[in-house]
Amino acid sequence: MSNQLKIKLSIANRVYPLTINPSQEEGLRKATKKIEAMIGQFEQNYSVRDKQDVLAMCALQFAAQVEQKSIDKEYVNEEVQDKLKALNELLKSHI
Repeated sequence: MSNQLKIKLSIANRVYPLTINPSQEEGLRKATKKIEAMIGQFEQNYSVRDKQDVLAMCALQFAAQVEQKSIDKEYVNEEVQDKLKALNELLKSHI
């Protein structure tokens, strides 16, 4: 527990104290900045009355990005496998 770091992150005007591994700090601070920027965009572009609505939209957008990356990765993996199979067949035909 001695190598743990105590930090405070502010999201949507609330402070969240966390105890983390030092290796997590940069990622958490970057994520906090992205969330705050996204909150600002939502508040500018839409008439939002409740911070909870803004936070829900941020969560949805981040989750959608993660899911889309997973889908894209799956598609690329299938494409690579198809190309490898075709290359393997080509090599077999020349041996």
